[in-house]
Amino acid sequence: MNTVIIAVIVVGSIGLFIGIFLSLASVKFKVEVNEDEEKIRAVLPGNNCGACGYPGCDGLACAIAKKEAPINQCPVGGNEVAKKIGEILHLEVEENTHLVAYVKCKGTCDKIQRQYQYDGIHDCLSAAVVPGSGDKKCRFGCMGYGSCVKACAFDAIHVIDGVAQVDKEKCKSCQKCMDACPQHLIEMVPYESLCHVRCNSHDKGPVVNKNCKAGCLGCMMCQKVCPTGAITVENFLAHIDYSKCVHCGKCKEKCPRKIIE
Repeated sequence: MNTVIIAVIVVGSIGLFIGIFLSLASVKFKVEVNEDEEKIRAVLPGNNCGACGYPGCDGLACAIAKKEAPINQCPVGGNEVAKKIGEILHLEVEENTHLVAYVKCKGTCDKIQRQYQYDGIHDCLSAAVVPGSGDKKCRFGCMGYGSCVKACAFDAIHVIDGVAQVDKEKCKSCQKCMDACPQHLIEMVPYESLCHVRCNSHDKGPVVNKNCKAGCLGCMMCQKVCPTGAITVENFLAHIDYSKCVHCGKCKEKCPRKIIE
């Protein structure tokens, strides 16, 4: 009987000691939690895409709470999330222009010329290392093997008829497709913009005419009719300055290749 009592006392003493030790340790090594950081993390979308420049939503929430990042840093959440963060931190929010990805290529299967039959890995990054950067003759256009599709976490981009196309209603501006494209033909454009140059070629007109029926010839006809100087041709390719564009549509009407849409 004495042995049982002693055992109970020993076990109880050990439990009491461990409890006191853990209590003191929790106070000693307590990690201070920023309440604003927790609130900010709760309103962030939680995609952890890294488009904000931080390693996931936790990293961004920490940076915003420490005032190391602007409250509208999350491209996926956009202005709506920025407003919620502004309410948490009692700050005014400047609305960003809503941007979406746009693929600058119209070289569908019926318009582009082929230089050989490609039977390799169906991945643009892999095909980019073979001679000619894939089987299409245009060395600037969409390769059509879907690296951008794999990179998009929002199902916003798909290859249709050999060319990637973006569903702007689903696009969250994360820019992952831009990073995945070895041709660098995906750019961010304002959601509200109505005119886009759907070509990325910097070849001269005769070369473009030979390789693709839907390529920019660099003829400058669009530039000549633009009343605001919003469209210019540089290095044989038309480019639109969206801050100047008034959506008059004159460049679209004048383009002989119908690549402005």
